[in-house]
Amino acid sequence: MGNMIKTIDVTDSLTNLKDACDLESGRISGKIFYDQAIYEQELEKVFARCWLFVAHESQIPKTGDYITTTMGEDEVIVIRQKSGGIKVFLNACPHRGNKICFSESGSARGFICNYHGWSFNVEGNLVGQHESGVYEDSNFDKSKWGLKEVANVDSWKGLVFATFDPESPSLQEYLGPMTWYLDALFDNQEGGTEFVGGCIRSTYECNWKIAAENFVGDILHAGWTHDSAARAMLGGSVAKVSDFEESYSVNWNGHGYEFALDTVGNVAVLGESALNRYIHTIKPSVAERLGDFRSNMIGSVSSCTIFPNFSFLPGQNTVRIWQPRGPNKMELFTWVVVNKSAPQEVKEKWRKGAMMTFSPTGVFEMDDGENWEYCTKTAKGRVTAQQDLFVGLGMDTLLTDTPLPANVYEGQLNEANSRAFYQYWYDMLNAKSWNEVPNRNVGKAEAE
Repeated sequence: MGNMIKTIDVTDSLTNLKDACDLESGRISGKIFYDQAIYEQELEKVFARCWLFVAHESQIPKTGDYITTTMGEDEVIVIRQKSGGIKVFLNACPHRGNKICFSESGSARGFICNYHGWSFNVEGNLVGQHESGVYEDSNFDKSKWGLKEVANVDSWKGLVFATFDPESPSLQEYLGPMTWYLDALFDNQEGGTEFVGGCIRSTYECNWKIAAENFVGDILHAGWTHDSAARAMLGGSVAKVSDFEESYSVNWNGHGYEFALDTVGNVAVLGESALNRYIHTIKPSVAERLGDFRSNMIGSVSSCTIFPNFSFLPGQNTVRIWQPRGPNKMELFTWVVVNKSAPQEVKEKWRKGAMMTFSPTGVFEMDDGENWEYCTKTAKGRVTAQQDLFVGLGMDTLLTDTPLPANVYEGQLNEANSRAFYQYWYDMLNAKSWNEVPNRNVGKAEAE
């Protein structure tokens, strides 16, 4: 028993992080899911640095439209400007730090703090206060006390991202060639996509990384974890991924997308023939727009995570953010994404399908939530936390002669994307600046 315990000083977690994360050997430690010191470093070196998904442009179409969300544990307001652009502000008054907007979404000409009446316009400028005269008597310069903006905001195909770090790479550089694959869901039809329905919020007693890694490349669990739910809903098992003639795992900068080329495997799980017909109806136009290869991805058995915590399921068309709330807790924000040009009936069936499958009461998400929570809870044990966990599937499956972009691996039943996710996480925690983050990409930056 003594050999199982690796003594790691909690106050010096990063110094000893190599003992808990050895991706070359396909090994991680449960410690990384329950260590408070590691979590604090994640907030500083991952969530305060990386580009984080904050909104879809369809959620805030008009001036003054806003949503509230979080970047890590920092609450923010995402609001449309008169210029048509988008700004992201800390949801905190610069007087005493009180939260200024308590609604999840809405439209406003400005915001007023409940505490001392500081008021701000949609550009974030401080425009007035209760008893404004006393500030004037103190030579107060209100031009210096507007809402604090994030360092950069940018969008790609309707998806809005923001970063706190002015030294971060551009969003295009951060996403890299993964955008070529993301087009299969977010740009397969003229007019792009939109979110339908509201945001579903739920809380899980699990570490955010476990859920993010599940979507980055763990289709392996589906045939086992979700088998009973699939039989109850559809009268048969989910697709056997090992039977697919062609499937891939691709990654770049910790982002990962695993997919088959079966066109409708994911959407078929919803049990709606109208959705299957829609996918087959648009497939020819998708092929004209994106090529035959990506037209086979649009509703296929697949999943994706954009590092660190933005994930989606094509076919089921559920989009989510795994919001960290401590090493052993996360809040899940979920939306449904559809093509703007899709018939209203199709959009509604996708919305209801997401509720049935991947929502707090959905048959598949209940399976996942229980697994994720117990993966986290076991890591609380002093000895169990030091146990080696295997992430070594597909060590020798890198494809070096392929026209596809990014780091491409053969097969979906592969943990290459999981290793890349944890490697990038490890590199971010150990890097003092973006310049120190190693470039471990070996694939092409563009499709041939």
